[in-house]
Amino acid sequence: MSLALPTPMPLVLADLWSRTRVVDAVTVVSAAALTTVCAQIAIPVPGSPVPVTGQTLAVLLTAAALGQLRGALGQLLYVMAALVGLPVLAQGAGGADAVFGATAGYLLGFIVAGYIVGRLAKGGWSRTPVRVFASYAVGTLVIYVFGATVLAFVTGHDLVWSFQKGVLPFLFGDAMKALLAAGLLPLAWAAVRRISGSKS
Repeated sequence: MSLALPTPMPLVLADLWSRTRVVDAVTVVSAAALTTVCAQIAIPVPGSPVPVTGQTLAVLLTAAALGQLRGALGQLLYVMAALVGLPVLAQGAGGADAVFGATAGYLLGFIVAGYIVGRLAKGGWSRTPVRVFASYAVGTLVIYVFGATVLAFVTGHDLVWSFQKGVLPFLFGDAMKALLAAGLLPLAWAAVRRISGSKS
């Protein structure tokens, strides 16, 4: 008589499929590609050089699904693609001028937030709506801090102006994205548990 040990639950969703270096690489490229697609959903903000985009949803969703290393590498690849001139940024922008321009801090924040949110996800923060919302809030705050600080420096304005033009217009949209993520990720984990339970 043999007792089969239960298969341990993966720490993040990507652990279900990403088990080789090649698949890891494809996963990282996919994260950068999703961020590129979401960047093209861009709405100009009057008086601000920073448009409203879908980027933060892609950044934080992929981080929570992939973990800190793959999440951060996906955003690093995204920024590097923009740096070499590929039109991956909002409104098809690319090149060094775009990367080091008014949105430079946000791009840096994507990488840092990708790591932090991915690390939180490894600790189980991608499995319940409240924790997903909280981790999304943490990641968004990181992006705002980097983005608004560099925006003030690049444009020569003070931090109050930078907050008004680089943070305030995005609060409602990012709250809606956080609610969306808080629904999607726990549903994905529920499906994983159901499949694992049926197999056992």
